[in-house]
Amino acid sequence: MQRQVALIKQSLFDQGYLDEQFIELEELQDDANPNFVEEVATLYFKDSARLISNIEQALERGSFDFNRLDNYMHQFKGSSTSIGASKVKTECTMFREYCRVGNAEGFLTIPYLRRVQMFEDFQATEERARNVEKEA
Repeated sequence: MQRQVALIKQSLFDQGYLDEQFIELEELQDDANPNFVEEVATLYFKDSARLISNIEQALERGSFDFNRLDNYMHQFKGSSTSIGASKVKTECTMFREYCRVGNAEGFLTIPYLRRVQMFEDFQATEERARNVEKEA
């Protein structure tokens, strides 16, 4: 069982979903707090789902409040960085740049596929993490 969990985790690293920050989180887990990583991951997924919903609603309005979008993306990037969700962090950086320059077309054209991919990457990371938790 532990070998299977290790292989899944390594796969997440190999595919770029996770980075070294996740290892640092694991190092903080000890006998006094044996579910630390699971608790942090659960909070991350809950908060990220809220942020994704806020981002989607802001994008659906059509009239972009770039400051608000940037704030959401800043929060999403920060929480993704803290848990080691590398792919999501990278996408957040790109979207923050669109906000910085006020590029509405960037949100509406080609990057639409990237937005979908970012949210799908987040959901895939969440699903894989939950599977690792179940198997641990």
